Amino acid sequence: MRPTTLQDAGWRRAIWPGMVVVAGAALTTWFTCITPFVAFGVMAAGTLSRRDALALTVGGWLANQAVGYGLLHYPWTPSSVAWGVTIGVAAVMATVTAQRVEGRLAPTRTSLRGLIAFVAAFAVYELVLYAMAASVLGGVGAFAPAVVGQVLLVNAATLVGLHGLHQLASITGRLRPRRAGAPVASAPIA
Repeated sequence: MRPTTLQDAGWRRAIWPGMVVVAGAALTTWFTCITPFVAFGVMAAGTLSRRDALALTVGGWLANQAVGYGLLHYPWTPSSVAWGVTIGVAAVMATVTAQRVEGRLAPTRTSLRGLIAFVAAFAVYELVLYAMAASVLGGVGAFAPAVVGQVLLVNAATLVGLHGLHQLASITGRLRPRRAGAPVASAPIA
């Protein structure tokens, strides 16, 4: 997973981020309260420029909030809105963490770098949420080991799925449709 540059065009610049945002919105409806922002941030950090990775994270968070409040009818209470903002901040911090790990470990093998980025981003994400829950949002009951383990599992499974989707999109992105009028290779006649 190498970050793209501003000169890169095609699916990495438009379709890939769109696919991740749509996946985030879909997963919000599936898991309701566990949107795998860490997985999105790690994939964004490993496949997009810094700016695009942050834009994707914010776009994914906005899609999550739109689905939550618009479709799933999250309550419009100060606590609910504060949790939403906190989750957005934690998602951005997780993405920034993954970007820094990706940058510092650039010579390291891609899979190991991605794993380390995931662990670091997950830790930062959970610490931001925990700090806000403990200090402002009214308690840390949602941080029982079983709950954190479930969040970790959803993020890890999503990361594996996104990696597979990215690989598939990379392969299909390299295939180009035949231009009109271009000669068709003929098969030998047996």
